[in-house]
Amino acid sequence: NYGVFDEKRLFKSDDSTAKCFDYIDKRIGIEICEDLWSTVRTKQLKADGAELLIVINGSPFTVNKQEIRYELTQDTGLPVIYVNQCGGQDDLVFDGASFVTNTEGEITHRLKDFAPDSLTIDLHKDSAPISIPQGEHYHLIYEALKCGLRDYVHKNGFKGVLIGLSGGIDSALSAIIAADALGPENVHTVMLPSPFTSNDSHEDAKTLAENLGIKYDIVPIAPMMETMERSLTGLNGLAHENMQSRARGLILMTLSNQKELMVLTTGNKSEMACGYATLYGDMCGGYNVLKDLYKTEVYALSRWINDNTPHEMPERIITKVPTAELRENQTDQDNLPPYEILDDILEHLIEFDEGFEEIEARGHDRETIEKVWTLLDIAEYKRRQSAPGVKITSRAFGRDRRYPITNKFKGHI
Repeated sequence: NYGVFDEKRLFKSDDSTAKCFDYIDKRIGIEICEDLWSTVRTKQLKADGAELLIVINGSPFTVNKQEIRYELTQDTGLPVIYVNQCGGQDDLVFDGASFVTNTEGEITHRLKDFAPDSLTIDLHKDSAPISIPQGEHYHLIYEALKCGLRDYVHKNGFKGVLIGLSGGIDSALSAIIAADALGPENVHTVMLPSPFTSNDSHEDAKTLAENLGIKYDIVPIAPMMETMERSLTGLNGLAHENMQSRARGLILMTLSNQKELMVLTTGNKSEMACGYATLYGDMCGGYNVLKDLYKTEVYALSRWINDNTPHEMPERIITKVPTAELRENQTDQDNLPPYEILDDILEHLIEFDEGFEEIEARGHDRETIEKVWTLLDIAEYKRRQSAPGVKITSRAFGRDRRYPITNKFKGHI
């Protein structure tokens, strides 16, 4: 009853001593998911003569989870058949990757990641250990993101997705994942330029769409901006910037209704953490495939895709200075620390629950840490209104991290 798991709200535990059952000439014990994480049930089953454990799981993917599963089965001292669910459900992705181990904890059989798979094993035959290549970090993340998006779209009956393609790296990566997961024919993109949109952004968005073979349209927002500026005189600063983002959101949601497509919003975890996003603007959408991916990981995954898949993101999208292009000469670092610093602080605040002193010991200055914490704290109200997205880390926003919007502990972390 922690994180994304709410079983105690739905099920009543059986507190009786675990018992085995006999099948042909084998004494078999059954465990369910986190029974394996506690030694209590395993000890009870071994005391009842278990010769084999079958562990049935709805174990969601997170980075490095499979290595933990292997270690847990090795600790039992019994042969284990570890069976895991496969597929996406809202923010969770179940990676499959079922396996069998022998008494020594060696893996003898292994099924596919992120795909339905099956095999038949002979319990009376000793199988030789197999070599399991270490899952490539970004390959697994990429497959998890594709699986989560694909199943969310298909299982909820959407025809396809609509993406506001800005020429920036977040929307570019989202478009690549969508094209690979759903097929390019099911991905529609629209460029929504303003007077602040650079020629480079125009060119990069168009080139990416051509590379992927996805539909690409252009709908300038200048006429809507002019109407708003006439209606609400004196707009400036943040109000003028957010007005542009909300104009784009209105266009995207209108096209979503017209084309019967789900809008894919594209904010990354760094932006979601700091509130660097506009409610009812760029946060509009039904799903966010990058929601649990920090900005530095967005760059790294984009590099990996260019090096390891047929999909090509224009190099300039990866190398140019990140900017929302809502005013002249704007960059993300006008408001945020450099992403290498920001993401390290955020990860240790969010995933590791570390305090200011511990993070300061990592080489970050106290003022920056406190600024990041303040941004993280006050942005909770935005995150409550954000679209669901794929969970890949040990602590994603939402059910994993249940912080109150109204609190009095700010500054005491």
